Amino acid sequence: MYLAWLFSPGRMHVPDGYLSPITSLIMLLLVLPFWYRGLQRLRQAMNARSVPVIALMAAFSFVIMMFNVPLPGGTTGHAVGGALAAIILGPEVASVAISIALIIQAVFFGDGGILAIGANSFNMAVVLPYVSYALYRMIAARTPLDSRRRLAGAALGGWVGLTMSALFTAIEFGIQPIFFKAVDGTPLYAPYPLSVAIPVMVIPHLLVASVVEGAVAALVVAYLQRTNLGVLQIAEKPALAAEAGGLNGLRALWVGLAALAIAAPLGLLAPGTAWGEWSSQELANRGLGFVPRGLAQLESLWGAPLARYDLPALGNTKLGYTLSAVLGIVLIAVVAWLLTALLTRGQSSARN
Repeated sequence: MYLAWLFSPGRMHVPDGYLSPITSLIMLLLVLPFWYRGLQRLRQAMNARSVPVIALMAAFSFVIMMFNVPLPGGTTGHAVGGALAAIILGPEVASVAISIALIIQAVFFGDGGILAIGANSFNMAVVLPYVSYALYRMIAARTPLDSRRRLAGAALGGWVGLTMSALFTAIEFGIQPIFFKAVDGTPLYAPYPLSVAIPVMVIPHLLVASVVEGAVAALVVAYLQRTNLGVLQIAEKPALAAEAGGLNGLRALWVGLAALAIAAPLGLLAPGTAWGEWSSQELANRGLGFVPRGLAQLESLWGAPLARYDLPALGNTKLGYTLSAVLGIVLIAVVAWLLTALLTRGQSSARN
């Protein structure tokens, strides 16, 4: 019954019901130290004038995740923008920025589960930026800011980082039927074993979505090498965020973000449904032969007001999708501004 799933790759937003409450709690506990370290780094190294670049990276991550790309097998995946955020902000602050995007996605748009916020944040806001940045620094170490090695580091970092993120997601799915079963032996939550989850998550991301992640990071780094080298120093010299990362210094990237928001409906063109995001009944209809009881109980835990990026007045339309992107950008910018302003209140804007 699992054979068909081997050809149905998926994306990394874990919905409610696919992970047990215990797994979700463990994943939340795992991500908490990284959130603490990110907030600590933001408070110690950034200042209120850093808001534009932090908000931009969080908003960019939110929007790029709305662009689904077709994967082998007829389903879809997406880039995250985590590698680029890590290169510009450093992995600590990037983890906070991406987590803001993921939490807003879950709460307002139902993209990812409420209980799964810890798992999704660990996979996409910790594994991805930390792995990507480590590879970027290893390849680009002590090279000039305009070195081609930085492009190679960005591309390879994004490719490996997103692939590792997919691997962690697959492992979380795959251990569910091992540890959590009903009395009759049927899985309570995600029903597919490691032998299925790992290949269907990792291989398509390795071939497509991770390539997009690396390409996006390399292209933006190449653009910054020509227009604003200071932005590429923010991770190591956060004081530069006030000047190089201000609204004026990032005007072109904000315009690009607006263009992406307008073009967001292109993400609807990718055919197929993401693997690992089916409802319990859809799983049964796909030949599973049973409805995972725990999944059925938890899948409707939270009713997002703008589920699936649909505005109630417009429904599932291209305009509704675009306005959802705009609304998400505004929400993220406001949250990033409030958080940064709160953490850096009264601190000098002339940090070194």
